[in-house]
Order: sequence, then C-alpha cells, then structure tokens
Amino acid sequence: MTAMEEIHSADYQRMMSYSQGMWISQVVRTVADLSVPEHLREGPRTAGEIAEAASADPHAVFRLMRACVALELVSYDAETDRFAATRLLGALRRSADGTLANWARVQAAPGHWQSWGAATEAVRAGSSRTAEVLGSPLFDYFSGNGAEGALFSAAMTDLTAAIGTEAAAVIDTAGVGVAVDVGGANGAFVHELMRRDPGVAGVVLDLPATVAGAQEEAERGGLQDRVTVTGGDFFESVPSADLYLLKFILHDWDDESGVRILRNCRSAMNPGGRICVVEMVVGETGAPGLDAALMDMNMLMVTQGRERDHAEFDTLLERAGLRRVKDTPIPSPTYPYSVIEAVARD
Repeated sequence: MTAMEEIHSADYQRMMSYSQGMWISQVVRTVADLSVPEHLREGPRTAGEIAEAASADPHAVFRLMRACVALELVSYDAETDRFAATRLLGALRRSADGTLANWARVQAAPGHWQSWGAATEAVRAGSSRTAEVLGSPLFDYFSGNGAEGALFSAAMTDLTAAIGTEAAAVIDTAGVGVAVDVGGANGAFVHELMRRDPGVAGVVLDLPATVAGAQEEAERGGLQDRVTVTGGDFFESVPSADLYLLKFILHDWDDESGVRILRNCRSAMNPGGRICVVEMVVGETGAPGLDAALMDMNMLMVTQGRERDHAEFDTLLERAGLRRVKDTPIPSPTYPYSVIEAVARD
C-alpha cells in the first residue's frame, strides 16, 4: 500500500481558504444586499436592530454578523451586544466614491455565479459556457433580466469612473473636433474629455436601448448641446470622427470581433485621426500580481473575450490597419490599465 502524502499545514490552510472563497463572496454580497454599511453608518447596532432595518430574520442576521466579525468587516462589543462598522466595510457603502457595493453584488449574482459554475467545462471547451448555463450570452441575458443588467451597469460605472478620469487626463485632444465614445453607455468617458476641452464635440454610440439614459446624462452634465447620442451597432458601423474612445470594449470580444470593431473605426476615421483603447494590459507570466490573471479567467467564464498583453493588442491593431504609437499606464489601485493610442498604418 502506498503511503499517504503529507500536506504541509500552511498549504492545507491556504488551499482551504481558496476552496471556500465562494462563501466569502456570498457573505459580502449579502452584506451589500441588506445595506449593512448604511445601517451601521450612524453607529453600532445590535443584530436585531440591523435585522429590523433590513427586513431580515434576526437570528440569521446575527450569524451573518458573526461571520462579518471573522472577516473584519465589523467589530463586536460583547458588553453591549452591538456591531460596529470597520473601515473595510466602508468600501461597500453605496455613497462612497469608487464603492464596491454593486460590484460585489453582481459578481455573486446568477449571471456571473452560474457561469463560473461551469468553469471546468469552459476550460475544456476553450470558451465560455454562459449561453448554455443561462440560456443566452451574458449581455443578452442582462437584456432579459433588467434588474441584474442595471446592477451590472451600475457596477461597471462605479468601477471605471476613476479610470475614465485618469485616462482622459492623458489623452491629448489638440485638433480633435469630434470624439466618439464607442459602446459608451451613458457617455461618461467622452463627457470627461469634453469638460477638459470645450472645443470637443462628443458622440455616444451604443445600443438603442441606452439612448434615453445617455441623453439624460448629457443633460445632467449640461453638455446636451455638444453631445449627440446615436443608437447603433459598432459591429456594423461607427460615425466619422477625429478620435475614437474604446474603454473596456475589446476585452469583451474574441479577436475576430475585436478586429471588426477596430476596422470600422479605421474606415470611418477622419484624416489624422486616432483611436484610444483603454484596457487592462496583462504582464509577463509569473510577474507579481494576481488581479489581471483572475480577470482574464473571468472573461473566459462569462464572455467571448479576454484580457490581452501588448503583443496581442498589437496584433489586433495591425489586422485592422492600425499601429500603436503610444502606451500610457494609468493609476489604479487594482488592475494594470493603460491608454493605448493607435493611428492608421501608412
């Protein structure tokens, strides 16, 4: 009989933590769903008081809060039987700049959760199993599940708002008359450029269902006279412009689709025009940092896309008749984002 191999205790604990990661995700999601950060904002409260505010079972809430103590989301005072928010819990407060409340909720909601449940099958097949699991590709699923789709949009807005500001700060708009925010949702990215340069007119291109929201956002920002909102499909065509903004667009799609989007921009681009791609750039395998590699796995699980390294971006650009002329890393507390600028190849 072969002797059992010993597992080092530290490895055992680490692997146990990895394998139970889904538990933590759902605890965090529940905390955000029940607005626990908001309920504790005015000070410590008992589990019963939190349960009443959250319309939840008090015994279950106590068990939830006890887990939150272990995760350092809250602290506990045994003498008063009250729980208090920690600084970490503040990252889930919805009113906080860069809040992760919507992000935590959507990552543990069915669209992502069930897609990740088919991880083994996705790796074997080399492509997402989302359509099989959910009955349709992710963005079609969101269209048919409005609440979760809105949650995803809110999460992406929260996550990328700071990135859009940082990216806009490094994009030179000298000589730019018209800038198109390709797949721009509410147009926040092009709005930031327009605020920085009053000479830039903006176009927001996205699916027809987003038009009303984008127009409202332009009005809220007082930019309605300089913004045109166009319902369309970037796989079919894009408006003519001097500058195209593609923020977190290409990573949702496979190479063929990415090339198609870029070619449409190249075909419509005015002479001397540019394309600015804002995406994560994956570093060398083995380089420090886990976030980019995990986000790439997320793209494999839930979309047709992927995160790419510089060589892969250059290949997409070259196939679309473009060449990279500039690459500017932008500050981020998590992922390695860059602004990749490209022009037409001679």
